[in-house]
Amino acid sequence: MDTNILLESGTNELEVLEFTLGNNYYGINVAKIREILSYQQITPIPNAHPCVEGIFMPRDTMMTVINLKKCLGMPDVDFEGLFIITNFNKLNIAFHVDQVIGIHRVSWEDIIKPDSTINTEENSASTGVIKLDGKLVVILDFEKIVTDISPDTGLRVSDLENLPKRDRSGSPILIAEDSPLLSKLITECLKKAGYTKLVITMNGQEAWDKICEFKETGDLREKVHCIITDIEMPLMDGHRLTKLCKSDEVIKQIPLVIFSSLVNDEMRRKGEQLGADAQLTKPEIGLLVGAIDDLIEKSMA
Repeated sequence: MDTNILLESGTNELEVLEFTLGNNYYGINVAKIREILSYQQITPIPNAHPCVEGIFMPRDTMMTVINLKKCLGMPDVDFEGLFIITNFNKLNIAFHVDQVIGIHRVSWEDIIKPDSTINTEENSASTGVIKLDGKLVVILDFEKIVTDISPDTGLRVSDLENLPKRDRSGSPILIAEDSPLLSKLITECLKKAGYTKLVITMNGQEAWDKICEFKETGDLREKVHCIITDIEMPLMDGHRLTKLCKSDEVIKQIPLVIFSSLVNDEMRRKGEQLGADAQLTKPEIGLLVGAIDDLIEKSMA
């Protein structure tokens, strides 16, 4: 299946691949997918995590296979199914699923964010739910699934351990990040780096509303010295937020950093076209702090 569907940047749309596990319907952002392969023989790995089926080598690239049914607590019956080969956070991983239904183009506005009863900081496997063809399709949080299996793939908080104590409280930062866990980790890391004045928002729309509010009261440059945004967010994604910010004569002066698991070559080109000042992939929290330091320094000079 060809997953190289081109979307114009900043339109607030995404392509969702719908697939099944048992009788349930799930989705994944096509931007994370490299290809879809028929089932192949897997080599088990001793002492691996229970959700890791093993490894296989398509075209001489060794790849870990994750059993999504086990990750979601479903009965693990024998099935061949398909492998969805993904690339995010600079990792190539195969997710074993039952079958692929198709690809849908949707707006981030149509994705409903699960409420706190099922989407807590520590225990969420979903980033959103969307109604397609009369049924509910759950968009899975693949980054969290992988981080739960291998914590080293998440934010490398250890990158900041040797950072000298410093005060950056005079430089407020606005963050747009829909994952409660990642928002908490990014907040903790920035506070460690001395950035204690933070404006936290849960999606691009909330971030844009806050930026416009500051602009209207005339104190935007005092309230926000840098914007950090994820790409994948309900209501408004990070690319749309970037486009809006960089199309405004006043707001575009504020440095904007895209911090996302989706930053690959294609996404980097999109971000550059939209005017992002820096783009970093999610594990690189140490590089994020360095980028913020440089951008704020330049913008305030």
